[in-house]
Amino acid sequence: MDMRLTNNRLLAPLAVMAVAMAFAVDADAQSQYDRMHLNIGWQMNSPFSGDFADKLGGWGMAFEVDYDLAARWSVGGFFNFHTNHKYVGRQTLPMGGTGALTTDQQRSYYQLPFGAAANYVLWDNAHFRPYVGVKAGAMYAKATTYYGTSGVYDKSWGFYVSPELGAAIYPAAGKRFGFRVAGYYSYATNQTATLTTPIDGQSNAGFRVGIIF
Repeated sequence: MDMRLTNNRLLAPLAVMAVAMAFAVDADAQSQYDRMHLNIGWQMNSPFSGDFADKLGGWGMAFEVDYDLAARWSVGGFFNFHTNHKYVGRQTLPMGGTGALTTDQQRSYYQLPFGAAANYVLWDNAHFRPYVGVKAGAMYAKATTYYGTSGVYDKSWGFYVSPELGAAIYPAAGKRFGFRVAGYYSYATNQTATLTTPIDGQSNAGFRVGIIF
């Protein structure tokens, strides 16, 4: 028997199998890519559990990576950051037993939560997909009070949880690019204190507007 003919007969199916496996791997990689989404958004936030820095502010951003487990369910990770500010006019503050400080204050409260996220789509539509979601993890916080030419600050870590209600909007059906809007509530267990204004747990409410890739 001609050995070259035998080798050719063996190599032909192996080559077909190799090509088929290459297409399968490429298709699977494409499928995994299609299931992943990056969300980047601008954030408006209003603290309301205390009066340290309780003014509505737009100094925030939100980032989230989601992976579609099924048609309606997705899981992923997130991190946000936000700073709220408040100016307090000149007043006299008791300091210790007999001391006092007369000054105005510029307060700043920085929040950086991060962790895991899960979302459930309420209506699976090609252009408009409302959803409910929850984020949970840890939060780093820094409270700062500036007065005169000085300032004091306090940093802390706490547990963070945030339910939200929003919608993904796709102008072109079947495309990855879209817009995302969401309203949220959040609570963190952080405890900080500067001068005479302690924070024992922080609640927030706000909304996000962003894009999806």
